[in-house]
Amino acid sequence: MKLKKPALSDKATTWLFLAPTSLIVIIAVVAPLFYSLFLSFHRYRLIEANARPTFIGLTNYINVFQDHRFWDTGSNTVIFAVSSVLIAFVLGTILAMMLSGDSKATRITISLLLIPMIMAPVAAGNMWRMMLDRTTGVVNYLMMLVGMSPIPFLGDPRYALPTLILVDVWRITPWVTLLLASGLKGIPSSTVEAAVVDGAGRFYIFRKVIIPQLYPVMVVVFMIRFIDSFRVFDLVFVMTGGGPGTSTMMLPNFIYNQGLGAFNIGYSAALAFVFIMAMSVLATIFLIIRHKVIESTK
Repeated sequence: MKLKKPALSDKATTWLFLAPTSLIVIIAVVAPLFYSLFLSFHRYRLIEANARPTFIGLTNYINVFQDHRFWDTGSNTVIFAVSSVLIAFVLGTILAMMLSGDSKATRITISLLLIPMIMAPVAAGNMWRMMLDRTTGVVNYLMMLVGMSPIPFLGDPRYALPTLILVDVWRITPWVTLLLASGLKGIPSSTVEAAVVDGAGRFYIFRKVIIPQLYPVMVVVFMIRFIDSFRVFDLVFVMTGGGPGTSTMMLPNFIYNQGLGAFNIGYSAALAFVFIMAMSVLATIFLIIRHKVIESTK
């Protein structure tokens, strides 16, 4: 009996199923991206009467690199990202080592730790903004109970950025802990037991046995978290709005303010593409590092 040929090849069927999703991505992502690229070479201010895009070439990009606000917000973003990631990574590693077991207490503790992670950033930001208020916040109230003076956590440039970093660490550390704890469970217990039998100490086991096997997971977690930390927007927008002054203004907030605050659409688009290119370079570097790590573990 001769079998009938399929009406469509596997490749054609695959593209047929991908077509609706591809169309949505083109309409919602690709088309706006190329339109933004088009606008980045134009002067386009919506607050002007009869506003029309006027071609000005690379002027917007030149202005970006000459704008001190770009460098100030860029430095704030780098400080925020590096500090938040390093602190969360260290705390997450410690907690992952403590919570890598399968006891009931460990599972309950991990469930409680996930609460900050599953909270919406806007909700978390509003909660902390109210808690850290100088006059009505519970944090300053508790400080005054023990004889300390209230601190304007979000109203003083000296404290605002460190406070945002600590709140972000509070949100993200559970995520780092969960992924690293999962990686620890994938390490064969026989290797640790062999090191214990040989008389190795805890620090030696952690440094020479656990870290080398956990390293690929740590690189991926660090890469994802570091790139994601540069996209911080909602936490800053809700808690400080970029203030006081520009002490907590991050690049995404600066881009937002230029586009939807000052309605300087062309300049905002140029800022966005400079930011995208910087993140693309950073992601490429991390991918190269990840590839080298994978190759070294084979």
